[in-house]
Amino acid sequence: MQRLAGSWIFILILLVVDIYVFQAIKSVAVSAAPRTKWIIYGTYWGISILALTLMLSLAFTNYETWHRTLRTYLFAGIMGLFFAKLIASAFFLIDDVRRVVQWAASFIVPSLNPKNTGADTGITRSTFISWLGIAVGGGLFSSLVYGFGNKYRYNVQKIPLKFPNLPASFAGFKVIHISDIHSGSFTDKQAVMKGIELINKQNPDVILFTGDLVNYHADEMKEYMDVFSELKAKHGVYATLGNHDYGFPRGETSEEIRQMQLANAAAVVKVHGQMGWKTLSNAHELIERDGEHIAILGVDNTSYKSRFPSFGKLHEAHAGAKEAPFKILLSHDPSHWNGEVTKKFSDIDLTLSGHTHGMQFGVEIPGFRWSPVKYVYKQWAGLYEQAAQKLYVNRGFGFIGYPGRVGILPEITLIELS
Repeated sequence: MQRLAGSWIFILILLVVDIYVFQAIKSVAVSAAPRTKWIIYGTYWGISILALTLMLSLAFTNYETWHRTLRTYLFAGIMGLFFAKLIASAFFLIDDVRRVVQWAASFIVPSLNPKNTGADTGITRSTFISWLGIAVGGGLFSSLVYGFGNKYRYNVQKIPLKFPNLPASFAGFKVIHISDIHSGSFTDKQAVMKGIELINKQNPDVILFTGDLVNYHADEMKEYMDVFSELKAKHGVYATLGNHDYGFPRGETSEEIRQMQLANAAAVVKVHGQMGWKTLSNAHELIERDGEHIAILGVDNTSYKSRFPSFGKLHEAHAGAKEAPFKILLSHDPSHWNGEVTKKFSDIDLTLSGHTHGMQFGVEIPGFRWSPVKYVYKQWAGLYEQAAQKLYVNRGFGFIGYPGRVGILPEITLIELS
């Protein structure tokens, strides 16, 4: 019943946005030939009604039984259209507000009344803003469609990092950092395998994975366990848990939900083991090289955002590693860094996180980076430093929700220590 009510509300919002955008469509097509107008109007409403019908079908069918690819792309297409129209509507709203203000002001200053300003020459301001809104909205939708082709376009980010306290024998030590695999979203096994081959090509000393192996359930990995079992590193593969690894169960009580979350996480840990990975669940591991050691610490998901589960116990992971001269922490959610790490554990030299995906949408060019996720997470992609401590936020190996990436490519991080 709750899902049905939510679907009807969303459909109503879609319809209101559709009608509002259509007013702008009519204004820019006012001078078109009658036949052209009907083609434009028919195309617009044909696509809009199809999207509304599909949304309505989601409310009355068990869409989880639909083929994964069909379900993913249909939902992405509907949401892409909605957000494109919403962005366009922002431009139309600005113009509507301008006209209301101008109309109200004309009672005080009659010359501001559009009827008293004389005949317009060329395109009117309202028509220009309507065209601009349609162009921006259309550009957004086009970029989202283009982004479908980027979801397996793995990008190796090479990050050299210097630390004065790094044991001499670990100079040149190569760390591969990956995060947010989200195997439940994959539809192309060969493309994923190319990503694994690219990782192995870097000849890493160790591979560190910072959580979200699955979307919701551990069994999503069945088709891909053989692929990720191919990951090879001299000192092995270490993993920790992300918020999605606990699933999103529904229960009568908070304790019941918690137990279901822990059960799903335990199943994910089992999958780690079957692939030859070692899970650091509030624990640490010492890596030895030529008689010297560094410590790899891992915590269960720890978030300083209230809507995500927190099961991490950093004090337990840290307890047996205090004497290690150099420490790397695996913690899925980057909010943990400022929330606890920098405040209480100043001897953790490098923290590796993921979680944000860079929202799979943004702009990254030399000297400028932007993504909507920056308004939610202070540290959302790349390298951050505070005093002697460093944080690296991986942009994610996989994807969830939107089956693509615009401006923020899937990432394999190669960190070389010195």
